[in-house]
Amino acid sequence: SKLAALFEHPLYKVPIPEVTDGDKLFVVNPMEKFSLKSSGSDEWVSNSKAEMVLPTGKTAYDTYPSWLKFHVGINRYELYPRQDPLMPALLKDLATLKIVSSVQKSGGTQLKLIMTFPNYGQALFKPMKQTRDQETPVDFFYFSDFERHNAEIAAFHLDRILDFRRIPPVSGRLVNITQEIRDITTDKKLAKTFFISPAGNVCFYGECSYYCSTEHALCGKPDQLEGSMAALLPDKSLAKRRSWRSPWRRSYHKSKKAEWELNPNYCAQVKETPPYNSGHRLLDLIDMTVLDFLMGNMDRHHYETFEKFGNDTFLLHLDNGRGFGTHSHDEMSILAPLQQCCRIKKSTYLRLRLLATEPYRLSDVLREALASDRLAPVLAEAHLRALDRRLATVL
Repeated sequence: SKLAALFEHPLYKVPIPEVTDGDKLFVVNPMEKFSLKSSGSDEWVSNSKAEMVLPTGKTAYDTYPSWLKFHVGINRYELYPRQDPLMPALLKDLATLKIVSSVQKSGGTQLKLIMTFPNYGQALFKPMKQTRDQETPVDFFYFSDFERHNAEIAAFHLDRILDFRRIPPVSGRLVNITQEIRDITTDKKLAKTFFISPAGNVCFYGECSYYCSTEHALCGKPDQLEGSMAALLPDKSLAKRRSWRSPWRRSYHKSKKAEWELNPNYCAQVKETPPYNSGHRLLDLIDMTVLDFLMGNMDRHHYETFEKFGNDTFLLHLDNGRGFGTHSHDEMSILAPLQQCCRIKKSTYLRLRLLATEPYRLSDVLREALASDRLAPVLAEAHLRALDRRLATVL
């Protein structure tokens, strides 16, 4: 296994700083059992008075569902640990746990669903809109492109292979539209959009600002539909997040260019502007740039951080559905932060160099990682080959 060898390499063994209570997103008493409010929210509350007795040999932590263990493990330095024993169980839960509720997520340009499990865990479901080998049409603007479910799955694994670990876990899943969405939804607006197509397939289209119409309906075969299931981050009422506008955000206009596209010295002013004028924020942004270039994602207008950790923490790499849209073209403008600032973390550079060598070739380790997903093969071979080519460009 090239993947196992990669994670055993010394570059993937560098310890993170010691984690104090102030560096943890949540500080919980390991002897305390938590249960969930039955209101249907994902808020969990201490229940120590009611349940002091635990099954013999178990700590309270052992009784937590996998999603809650994931939330409790988040700290200032990482979303989840490198050698995370929890990850296989969490990915399996996302792919297999019974779905007890499906409602449309509000906001956003394209249709997404929030799905709830019996253990109160929740996942964000992005349905399949394109086949693996369909490339983004050359005349499409990046902001009107489809979001791809397989890009979300591949982005999670790529982010982990690059040792960023800033994307919440994502698993592929085959969903039954009838039993796991239509029959159990309490979302009246969503419920109104279901129909049976002339081919006898169950379809729906939801409500959103792009691609939510009969012409862009999502149809099963006859009711089986592929999608990505991403573990949700803790509720914002429990862990506030701050949204940051990317300095290299595109104009989102058909003919207008952004300032960074016109000014080759743009980085000089970014380096003078908080929070990029101190700490490692600019270098973290360049890490994200490398990730986006490798998968061809032009749609990175914002990023988020956990408010509790201030400016001294990692960036969350959320919403990666517009990656892996085209393998035959490398979009050099994505690399503008790297080109204009001409700097990169040494640790990132060393790992990129390692992933360009035969024993740890990026396409090989990502192919191996994706082979364990329920929807394998997740990426067409041409996309995997493009990764090696783009990595050489970055180096």
